[in-house]
Amino acid sequence: MKNKKLIITGGLGFIGSNLVERLIVENEVTVIDNLSTGKLDNIKHLNQQNLTLIKNDINDLDLVTIFKEHNYVFHQAALPSVPRSIEDPVASNKANIDGTLKVLTAAKDSGIKKVIFASSSSVYGDTPTLPKAENMPVNPLSPYAVTKATGEFYCKVFQDIYGLKTASLRYFNVFGPRQDPNSQYAAVIPKFINAIKNNEPPVVFGDGEQSRDFSYVKHVVDANILACESDKTGIFNIACGRRITINKLVDMINEILGKNIKPVYQETRPGDIKHSLADISRARTFGFEPQSDFKEELRETIKWFSNGSIIIE
Repeated sequence: MKNKKLIITGGLGFIGSNLVERLIVENEVTVIDNLSTGKLDNIKHLNQQNLTLIKNDINDLDLVTIFKEHNYVFHQAALPSVPRSIEDPVASNKANIDGTLKVLTAAKDSGIKKVIFASSSSVYGDTPTLPKAENMPVNPLSPYAVTKATGEFYCKVFQDIYGLKTASLRYFNVFGPRQDPNSQYAAVIPKFINAIKNNEPPVVFGDGEQSRDFSYVKHVVDANILACESDKTGIFNIACGRRITINKLVDMINEILGKNIKPVYQETRPGDIKHSLADISRARTFGFEPQSDFKEELRETIKWFSNGSIIIE
């Protein structure tokens, strides 16, 4: 993708900032972020010449004026986390549903060519059927999952009624550099890395035999760009098509760090699912074919979190 004018909502966040880093080299990028979970540090190393930063909430802005003369919107802005949404479903609804509706309306009214919406595998719920395919019924088990399923429906309706092209990307357990390990809502990989490198036992909810289709952030960035450049629309699973148990994850982090920190096990949390595994054949139709080496990707992630403080063989 070259010489385009792009909007990235949530561009200071984990996935959003990785997307900004890739796209800013050959495009003009406007980032909109209210810094509720994003950080300025995530983009401070980038060449700012092609960057416009709007530090505000998408619900509080005249998005039509901002979107005019832009080509595409990558809508990454959201309040993430299942536990957070259970504690405060109203805040999740406002950020994730009201915000998405406002983005889609502005995109329609300002002539945006396509919106790429960041959805989530959480919409599948805990169905035992594996792998998860896009034609399966949604069964959200948390307010967060409800907000993502609703965003997908809005994307479809805006395409069907208004002709706004949309692609909803169902992310599966994304990890990598710039993911926040310190938030109480941190995802499992940064939380485990942080604990083990500090010689603290990682907390595993359940028996640890639950499995996840962990997806390195580089592949998620690839998928966003490929989906944007393609004529394909609809819903697409974005993952690597393989699963790893939480217990195995703990073992691998220990091995990479040269440690042997045993986890502690606690009760399963409400809203958590047992297994996730994606069928990514639909995403392959727009060229998505991740070449994934999970252990090497985990090693690179640990290096980033260690910031040179730990020597990794």
